[in-house]
Amino acid sequence: MSLYPPTLVRLIRELSRLPGIGEKTAERLAMHLLRSPRVQAENLADSIRDARTAMRLCSLCFGLADAELCPVCAKPDRNTGVACVVEQPSDLVALERSGAVSGRYHVLGGILSPMNGVGPTDLRLRELFARVDSGEVSEVLVAVSPSVEGEATAAFIREKLSGRARVTRIATGIPVGGDLKYMDGLTLRRAIDNRQEL
Repeated sequence: MSLYPPTLVRLIRELSRLPGIGEKTAERLAMHLLRSPRVQAENLADSIRDARTAMRLCSLCFGLADAELCPVCAKPDRNTGVACVVEQPSDLVALERSGAVSGRYHVLGGILSPMNGVGPTDLRLRELFARVDSGEVSEVLVAVSPSVEGEATAAFIREKLSGRARVTRIATGIPVGGDLKYMDGLTLRRAIDNRQEL
């Protein structure tokens, strides 16, 4: 039997279902919400409800949007000839924050992973290939994780678009502040393979 009333137990249980939130943190959050001004708790509830209602995928890149196009695709000054391919909308946001991509994006919705039952038809590859075939995109910049699955996805895209578009890949190697003795062999190999003139 819980020492909290059933409505509070339900709130704690629902909060603990969020990623990275354990029962103790959920309890602290619930107590914070109870102590907060009513309007603050209502604003939180409204923002959750509104996001769930309004959120959809951008009709062009499949990033998160609350209109036909996401904020990035809606910008008229983007280089429409470059499509930066990412796994998830959060990757799009990370790259966009860096300011390094001047083109538009294409969110695959994952990466190839035969062991997990994810094949080419489970990703938004058909839509990417259609963008290239329409003549809109001349370069596909693959910016997926440098994992085995990510490399397989990059290789698949390169193979399918061979002769149809320029396919490039983000560089991989030693991160800034990284220590060589802690790097794995694949990372070190990539760092050597992608070396540049000083």
